[in-house]
Amino acid sequence: MPLSPPDPQTAVVMAGVPNTNKSLYHAVRFNVGDPAALVVTQQGDGIHRLLILRDIEMDRARQHAMAHRVACPADFAPEDGLSGDRETATAQAAARAVRAAGCGRVIADRTLPLIYVAEMTRAGLEVEHDPDLGVADRRAKDGQEVEHLREAQAVTERAIRRACEMVANAKAGKGGVLHHDGQPLDAERVRFTIDAFLLARGYTNPRSIVAPGPQGADCHRIGDGPILTGQPVIIDVFPQDRETKYNGDCTRTVVHGEAPDEIARMHAVVLEAKAAATAATRAGVTGEQVHDATTAVMLKRGYAMGFQSDEHPTTMPHGTGHGIGLDVHEPPLLDKKGPELVAGDALTIEPGLYNKSIGGVRVEDLVIVTEDGCENLNTLQEGLNWA
Repeated sequence: MPLSPPDPQTAVVMAGVPNTNKSLYHAVRFNVGDPAALVVTQQGDGIHRLLILRDIEMDRARQHAMAHRVACPADFAPEDGLSGDRETATAQAAARAVRAAGCGRVIADRTLPLIYVAEMTRAGLEVEHDPDLGVADRRAKDGQEVEHLREAQAVTERAIRRACEMVANAKAGKGGVLHHDGQPLDAERVRFTIDAFLLARGYTNPRSIVAPGPQGADCHRIGDGPILTGQPVIIDVFPQDRETKYNGDCTRTVVHGEAPDEIARMHAVVLEAKAAATAATRAGVTGEQVHDATTAVMLKRGYAMGFQSDEHPTTMPHGTGHGIGLDVHEPPLLDKKGPELVAGDALTIEPGLYNKSIGGVRVEDLVIVTEDGCENLNTLQEGLNWA
């Protein structure tokens, strides 16, 4: 449901802290670290958006927030006064604002804090939960959001390239352990290089995955310890632009020296599956259908889906991808029961194969769904050799 109430007696309310509540931030496009509430009502022939937040933020919000009116809790104070707790006071004000608009019913999204429900109930308002409110709005990215994602992915790719080339151009020493600038090269050192690169460019970065050898068989293991020649290293980077709040997400696999035959075969199948999934991606198909395209390639090439077993030592245990935007993981999923895709969905497409004995291979791109296909935001090479 868009942020539009169905009738003049109903208000749509979203609330929380925009800095952490990404749905609220997306609705108002204004970042603040204190409680805020968006009250959307019908007034006359149009929709009215009221943003309630801390008084010292009002001038800035009037310049930048997507709202028709900006107010503070004191503008809607009850007769016995507002609570001394900032969040409670904002909830009290939101409830009174709904009443002042002549509404007796509220539709709220899945992120609405319980304190707001409590204050609205105390004010005699009926509160209804809409599980799709805010979710659908965030899925269909607008032009500004696509540009934010494009920029974030470009920086992410540069970090990936630096890390992969660091591994590929290292020197093999005793026991096959790689050395860089005369020092042993381990996952922690590669990760530090990624972190420093991204920090200098205004990005926050959760711990990147740098998983060498058999560690890469656990598809979300962070990775640690020395890196050896001839083993695959999965490098997965997913930073957030501190200014725009949008995320990048990219994975490549690198091998120092010559890749073992089975790793090379796994890599070829992963690329084939990624190409099939990308070709299947367009508005109107489901996330499950995209995942089915991945599955068909894996099975055709003799690999299994699901967790590894004695019968199937090399498998793909995860979905094909996920939505991305203000969060690294957002709806929709490209997996079983994945929903119908819409134009503007931003998705990762990231098939992988994993074997506990030799490690894993994963290659991940970010695409924007269009009516007749998808736009791939990645330009980075997909190979195992980065030297």
